[in-house]
Amino acid sequence: MVNMEKIYEYLENSDYSSVQREIQNFHIADIAEIINRLEDKDLIIVFRLLNKDIAAEVFANLDRNKKIRIVDSVKLDELRPIIDELHLDDKVDLLEELPANVVKNILRYSDSHERNLINQFLNYKEDSAGSIMTIEYVSLKPQMTVEEALLYIRKNGLDKETIYNCYVLSPNKKLIGVVSLRELVTSDRDVLIGEIMSEDIIFVHTDTDQEEVADVFSKYDLSALPVVDTENRLTGIVTFDDILDVMEQEATEDFHKMASMTPSEGGYLSETPFKLAMDRVIWLVVLLISGIFVGNIIENYNWILVQYLVLNSFIPMITGAGGNSGIQSSTLAVRNLSLNEIEFGDTWKVVVKEFQVGIIVGGVMGVFSLAKVMLIDRVSLDIGLVVALTMFVSILVAKVFGGLIPLLADKVNIDPAIMSSSIITTLVDAIALAIYFTIAAIILPI
Repeated sequence: MVNMEKIYEYLENSDYSSVQREIQNFHIADIAEIINRLEDKDLIIVFRLLNKDIAAEVFANLDRNKKIRIVDSVKLDELRPIIDELHLDDKVDLLEELPANVVKNILRYSDSHERNLINQFLNYKEDSAGSIMTIEYVSLKPQMTVEEALLYIRKNGLDKETIYNCYVLSPNKKLIGVVSLRELVTSDRDVLIGEIMSEDIIFVHTDTDQEEVADVFSKYDLSALPVVDTENRLTGIVTFDDILDVMEQEATEDFHKMASMTPSEGGYLSETPFKLAMDRVIWLVVLLISGIFVGNIIENYNWILVQYLVLNSFIPMITGAGGNSGIQSSTLAVRNLSLNEIEFGDTWKVVVKEFQVGIIVGGVMGVFSLAKVMLIDRVSLDIGLVVALTMFVSILVAKVFGGLIPLLADKVNIDPAIMSSSIITTLVDAIALAIYFTIAAIILPI
């Protein structure tokens, strides 16, 4: 357990030897967590206290903004050994965020082969399999014996991201098979790799979207996934730890969108208040403008409210129940879309199911709301029926719309998460008010 209070106390007293002693036995991820939570002046000090053997690994685990702070604050001579120790995919991720002049200086000290690889990675489409893959994998030849393969892994495996799956390539680097380390260590040493490799290979292409890559990992329960080009040549692999980062990133983006915020790339504490405000205020302005329509509906039915002022007091209850019902359905729809459990072809099934759910939930809420307004608010029966019927119909409509809108958004290539939460709430509020006043005009003597 990281004791941040003790770290803060040592830093405040400039007791840097105690800081170094305190963190030296921590796990890499814990050290990265400590540095991520420090202010700029302290994070540089603590980072410089790190043993050179672990500095690169800690650096790779830092938040994006913290990496940039360190790059901006240390000399290139200090930075270069750390960057040299990074795996190529981590190095590319860092270079994508750095100013062009810094990237140029770093690449100047790289050999031509590495420069070509880095430039190749930088040219892959953002959020594609090519942009998140690594080239540190074990490749074998089909004519190798098991003994030769194990010797090769012992010699070269230390610098690879994973050795648990080895990829068998033809002379022109085409992927022709895969063999696990378990298969190697349990096979006779004279057996050829080509005889024990599996030709049933699951792979993706360099331009495959990272969300699709995550789906493949989840569906087939993989620890690593080969990435090939258009000619089926192996260009890299995506490892499980890389795809976990992608899943976390995608889930965070969806949460932000569902809360009507622009997704932020940096950590919460590392972002400036202005940046956080801008991520939120844009959507709030959009919702404010859309709320004008709700106000117009109330204004158009003002003649009813003038005669029955008591109807005003039930508007928050009706719109709140309708909005929450819509959010429940849209959240389930977005989640099931992300898990590929439903698709646009299932639209009618979703509508029917949500309609059935809406009847049940709306009926229960209608009965409770009737009891509430009759027994607690002491209104007349006709007012109670208006509220109860509105509650029933608005929840029924909210359930159907909540399940339907994410599917329609996905069909036209709009992120379904954007269409949930606040946007559906605003839409359902408008519909619920229209239903409320329409039923009131029908039932009440006006």
